[in-house]
Amino acid sequence: MNISQKQKSILTILVIGTFLGFLNQTLMNVALPNIMNEFHINTGTGQWLTNGYMLVNGIMVPLTAFLIQRLTTRRLYLAAVGLFAVGTLIAGFAPNFTILITGRMIQAMGAGVFGPLMNVVVMNLFTPDKRGGAMGLIGLALNFAPTLGPTLSGLIVTNLSWRFLFFIVAPLIIANFILAYFLLQNIGEPKMLKFDFLSVILSSIGLGSMLYGFSNAGATPWSNFTVWGFIIIGILVTALFVWRQFVTETPLLNMTVFMHREFVLAMLINVVLMISMYGGALMLPLYMQTVRGSSAFISGLVLFPGALITAFLSPWSGRLYDRYGVKYLTLTGILITALGTFILSTLTLITPFWIIVSGQFIRQLGLVLVLMPIQTEAFNALPLSLMPDGSAMFTTVRQLAASFGTATLVTIMTKSAMNYGATHKSFLDTLIQLHGIKTTFFVAALLMLVAAALTCLFRNKAPIDRV
Repeated sequence: MNISQKQKSILTILVIGTFLGFLNQTLMNVALPNIMNEFHINTGTGQWLTNGYMLVNGIMVPLTAFLIQRLTTRRLYLAAVGLFAVGTLIAGFAPNFTILITGRMIQAMGAGVFGPLMNVVVMNLFTPDKRGGAMGLIGLALNFAPTLGPTLSGLIVTNLSWRFLFFIVAPLIIANFILAYFLLQNIGEPKMLKFDFLSVILSSIGLGSMLYGFSNAGATPWSNFTVWGFIIIGILVTALFVWRQFVTETPLLNMTVFMHREFVLAMLINVVLMISMYGGALMLPLYMQTVRGSSAFISGLVLFPGALITAFLSPWSGRLYDRYGVKYLTLTGILITALGTFILSTLTLITPFWIIVSGQFIRQLGLVLVLMPIQTEAFNALPLSLMPDGSAMFTTVRQLAASFGTATLVTIMTKSAMNYGATHKSFLDTLIQLHGIKTTFFVAALLMLVAAALTCLFRNKAPIDRV
């Protein structure tokens, strides 16, 4: 893909920032036991280092649709990177858990801007026939970073203090701020939009409640009010938010994005992919550490080959989209992902490591062929005037799907293990848990087949010019 020096500079700066933001979503998972021991907290409290980050990140995303149009690219990105850098330093030097979680929340406020802003900039910088290649490069940040997080975290925590998870990121994000200050240029012209404060309140409460409820479902029964209660509150308040977007003269999000068929279809397929990807990524470490008794570092290494293929093929997946369109590329990727997931649904107590690694590798190979093409197809379906709203909507639904997917698949695993244990009382706990994990992978594979069926609804056409 031939791009100008200006495009290359802007894309590099944004990819680095977004990569670090998404890396931080999963960087805490392996380090959690060390942090819990140091600050004397339980698992329910400690998990908010990850869940809280995703919660604030998700709340920020709808607001970015307004900020992207209201502020210049340079000013908004510098503010977001600055917040992220400050939060990283606060977390790294935190003397107690309260300060640590505060630093994580500040990080998330900045990181919530990265993804939507980068999508809008790319759509404005590149013509439709080159957007796939550009979005493929973005896949390095969106898809490689969350997969790399557990492996990198395991390596650092095994040899150094958990604080180095922040100390290593801090100079990188500060360097990115300096690069952006001198090299980042404004894309498009800001608009004098009126700020709808009520919409911000409704979206924050609605999305925040849903994400909170889904996050709790991972460790709490769905019958608990902190799960079903907050999910229902979130749905009701989000419905009010959607209603307000139709009746106000200055909507925070333009809901007409849902009038574009290909955008809606791509978003539905992405929901299924997120459920399978994030939920499945949680199952494999559980299998390695609780069933097989492997260390966190070994568990991370099992995921690493899949992370590498994601990094290597992300740019190529975008180019394949530019050349062949979305329909058959997406179908191929989803079927490959389903195959890898079916392989993992056959795990036993003595499954050779090479089969485990191969199953995860095949899953990631399929996902990398489909994730960025699906996102590019969604954005190509929209006119440039709707791009900020479409990007914010797509990212918000992605966050909700990841949170819902994790909670749902954990529930399936737990219920399946309990039912199996009730009928096989003489079996060891590890065998019962193994059954739950295998069932969860099998359900995830079936979901991939549902997504494969949805791809048949795509019109297999080349991207066309948008105004």
